[in-house]
Amino acid sequence: MRFRESVTPLNPHFNAGMRVQMTFLIMILLLHVTACKEVQENEPPATDMKTMTASAILSNPEYLAISYGGYRDTTRNVQPTLPEIKEDMKILAAIGVKILRTYNMQLPMATNVVKAIDQLKKEQPGFEMYVMLGAWIDCKNAWMGLEPDHNTESDLNAAEIDRAVALAQQYPDIIKIIAVGNEAMVKWATSYYVQPGVILKWVNHLQDLKKEGTLSKDLWITSSDNFASWGGGEGIYHTEELNELINAVDYLSVHTYPMHDTHYNPVFWGISPKGIALNKEQKIEKLMARSVNYAADQYHRVHKYMTSIGVDKPIHIGETGWASYASDLYGDEGSKAADQFKAGVFYKLMREWTRKNKIACFYFEAFDEQWKDAANPLGSENHFGLFALDGEAKYAVWNFVDNNAFEGLTRNGNPITKSYDGNKKELLDHVKVPPLKLNLKGYE
Repeated sequence: MRFRESVTPLNPHFNAGMRVQMTFLIMILLLHVTACKEVQENEPPATDMKTMTASAILSNPEYLAISYGGYRDTTRNVQPTLPEIKEDMKILAAIGVKILRTYNMQLPMATNVVKAIDQLKKEQPGFEMYVMLGAWIDCKNAWMGLEPDHNTESDLNAAEIDRAVALAQQYPDIIKIIAVGNEAMVKWATSYYVQPGVILKWVNHLQDLKKEGTLSKDLWITSSDNFASWGGGEGIYHTEELNELINAVDYLSVHTYPMHDTHYNPVFWGISPKGIALNKEQKIEKLMARSVNYAADQYHRVHKYMTSIGVDKPIHIGETGWASYASDLYGDEGSKAADQFKAGVFYKLMREWTRKNKIACFYFEAFDEQWKDAANPLGSENHFGLFALDGEAKYAVWNFVDNNAFEGLTRNGNPITKSYDGNKKELLDHVKVPPLKLNLKGYE
């Protein structure tokens, strides 16, 4: 051993005390080396993003997922810059996000998100983030001022899929999922929806590319759509093409929005008679727990349909969220659903439920985007973010400000601070309680 060689033979003139001290020193050094070796052997290996699979990522309750747009202007003609996207990635990483969902390939946004992550990996060893890449799918005549032909697909779809394939080939360590279409089958998407056979065609195409080695065999293929479109709704959706699609995808990406149903189907909304005596905060917490149960029911309805056709595959939440403000159907003059407190409680409870059940939840969404309803700045579609446009942290993520998670981080030059200056009483003063609902059954 090197220790022995460095001290032996000992000087014959050393006295006994010196020999004892030297022996003791050698023992201490040996113990230190042994301890270091044990620590090194017990340390978990650094995450290899190249070998991480979609299956492992989606089933990991510590890998939070989120939907990300990142647009800061009233039009998507103004694209976020790479530095701006990297700024956002750092903020999201600070709250534990490791999987992002994008929506289309026509604009530079999705490509730049992947490039931003790639750059951050090189700049910050250990930075880890993955992407669920969205390929937008339309029917013929969509968005053209013509009558949409829902039985025929747009000629633009092929190029959209090709762009997604090319990017997935270039960044296999980052892109782990491709979603064919976003709410592209649900019938209320009257401007552009297609029949399940169109989605099936492109899912099969991507699965074939995996089989021939053009795409990674570990890349998962899905479609991200409303729970009804996956069989959890009316019988009109229960078609043979849907059944084939369920068999073709690697997992089902399901959307559920209880907030929207506070207006369209308010069977779970409103204060029950037993809840009258509760204070405002308690009433809202009961409502939001009921809302999460409502979302869970839609999830289970999809699962029930899937198993009824003899299929057993993972189901994850492709979208769910709650607006923090609305001047429309969900605002103070409507169902009184939208405010930061309700949104924050829903976020917390939804994360708890999905984590417990190892369900990935691509929460909608990371940051407010004002292009979605540019003509109505106060519309609910502009206010689904966990963070406001200027980077202000809404109630859902106040705790991360308390824990200094955003230290040194900014958005648009602004530090990340709490909305309402962190004053919960002031926040609650803006919260409206929905009216008493007498026809609720089974709720307390």
